[in-house]
Amino acid sequence: MADFSDILNTYWGYDTFRPLQEAIITSVYEGHDTLALMPTGGGKSLTFQVPSLAMEGTCLVVTPLIALMKDQVENLKQRGIRAAAIYSGMTRQEIILTLDNCHYGEFKFLYISPERLGTELFRERIVNMNINLIAVDEAHCISQWGYDFRPSYLNIASIRQLLPDCPILALTATATDEVVADIQERLSFKPDAKVFRMSFARDNLAYVVRQTDDKERELLHILNSVTGSTIIYVGSRKNSKEVAVWLRKHGFTADYYHAGLTNESKDAKQRAWKTDACRIMVATNAFGMGIDKPDVRLVIHLDTPNSMEAYFQEAGRAGRDGEKAYAVLLFQKADSTRLKKQLADSFPSKDLIRRVYESLAFYFQLAAGTGMGAMFPINLIDFSTTFHFNYLQAFNALKILEQAGYLELTDELDNPSRVYFTTRRDALYQEKLGDTLTENLLQVLLRSYTGLFADYIAIQEEVLAKRLGCTADQVYQRLLALSRVGIIHYIPRKKAPYIIYTRSREETERVAISQACYEDRRERAAARMASMLTYVAQEGGCRSLRLLAYFGETTSEACGQCDVCLSKNETGLNRYQYDSIRKQVESVLAETGPCDHEALVTAVRQRLTTLEKDSNQSKSALPKDEKPILTVIRHLCDEGLLHYDKDTHQFFQ
Repeated sequence: MADFSDILNTYWGYDTFRPLQEAIITSVYEGHDTLALMPTGGGKSLTFQVPSLAMEGTCLVVTPLIALMKDQVENLKQRGIRAAAIYSGMTRQEIILTLDNCHYGEFKFLYISPERLGTELFRERIVNMNINLIAVDEAHCISQWGYDFRPSYLNIASIRQLLPDCPILALTATATDEVVADIQERLSFKPDAKVFRMSFARDNLAYVVRQTDDKERELLHILNSVTGSTIIYVGSRKNSKEVAVWLRKHGFTADYYHAGLTNESKDAKQRAWKTDACRIMVATNAFGMGIDKPDVRLVIHLDTPNSMEAYFQEAGRAGRDGEKAYAVLLFQKADSTRLKKQLADSFPSKDLIRRVYESLAFYFQLAAGTGMGAMFPINLIDFSTTFHFNYLQAFNALKILEQAGYLELTDELDNPSRVYFTTRRDALYQEKLGDTLTENLLQVLLRSYTGLFADYIAIQEEVLAKRLGCTADQVYQRLLALSRVGIIHYIPRKKAPYIIYTRSREETERVAISQACYEDRRERAAARMASMLTYVAQEGGCRSLRLLAYFGETTSEACGQCDVCLSKNETGLNRYQYDSIRKQVESVLAETGPCDHEALVTAVRQRLTTLEKDSNQSKSALPKDEKPILTVIRHLCDEGLLHYDKDTHQFFQ
């Protein structure tokens, strides 16, 4: 048996594992197919990184999040662990080189986007690699019942057939019981598979919904009432900047974040926020993946998310250090209308979807019957303007075509410039370059970056230009010239989403949008939106219990700290206090039968003391003196839920 604690300490510097981590690691190490449900910030990545380091071979990590993929590869490299990634936007030559290095055991971890799993190139190479584990992140994406189904995830099952003896670890932070069962079926889990669930309950996190007609005033009130690091989620890139600028005018240190920013800008903003130089980050849902800041005291949603899954994941970024934190959602009636319009825009008509598909072929000048595997960068604004489409409807039409299996639309990728030396080192100095700047550039490249003869290495033209005392354009032109004569292979930086044709272009009238990828998905999206709107409503009891119930976790204890639990009823007690006393009154009478006033109050007080002690309730102190207990008893009698016998002077149910 491997010493997992030693691996944890050696590479990550931790002495102990978080709850469930070691059990999951042991299950994987023993060869069991394993499904782990761990909330955001639960430490999912260690559950495959540690056991893989304890075994010979390479761990194949499937994840759709390219930004997170790059971050994890970089983090592993910084810890002295060899890792690589294959994702959309890489050239064929880059992919071949990476796969060759994996074949020869150069990498301990190979991160790959699910779309790349289905390529012939990858399938040919994977069978000759020593793969010790398949780790599937965001595993809910494989289920059509999930809130973020991605057809490309279905490729994983076929990879299992190529590696029949390789165990699989599926990881997700949000999954209903239906999705949990579907994940296991679609990944062909073996009979001895194990499922681990970490409780989604967050005892330190207070969920609050504020119904308000003035979100700006309420936002200022909350920010002035709760100090500490804050995330404010909004529904659009435009709003993220506008809200951040508005907050600065009101004296807060605030910045904004969305997927359209450059990598340099994202890094600078994250760094300022993580080091508390900036208190508030106003962001779209692009912010948060892979960002583990434990002391976030406040997460505010200015716009209501379209699903409980999205809300739970984003709200869960507050209070990961175990200290008191708040997740506040600001809601007004117009939000309901906005969500319904968003749902309609997400499912444009099938005729429009087919027109988008046809226009895309004209845009790329792609003839029918050609294009399978072709990859094109796309400017969606230019495409929509050229063919007179509403941008949002065109984007969603492409996502539905992706669901239908015709193409893949990647996230916007900011791929840095890369260089790989195709000439051997000993032959390099025999080349006649005839240009002093070019010769100096080669020398600076070799001094500035390592591994250029073995792999594609990310470079920065601006840095090279500064060291050479020339312009970035001069560096760019000479790198192109060196690439043309075959000394290096140079891939200039490009930032854009990509369209990848997953099958040959069809004649427009033959494009089929099935019920499963259109009507059924629309119905499930509508149901998720309805669940979110129901949650926002005041009725229905403790918000924490309602969130947990949505994900199939049942518990009898209210949180005692959400807005519903703390709301006052006609007795003057808050809802949590009232419900706790009522529950104990009913429990005593159920066990003892009719009971007089003194005995009933004494028994209830004892039970409340035990409850507070056992659950460490410091959130909403339970009253144990006689007056509030009698108040609840009288209210139960008035409501006909409790009765009093005047002859025996006893209460009974």
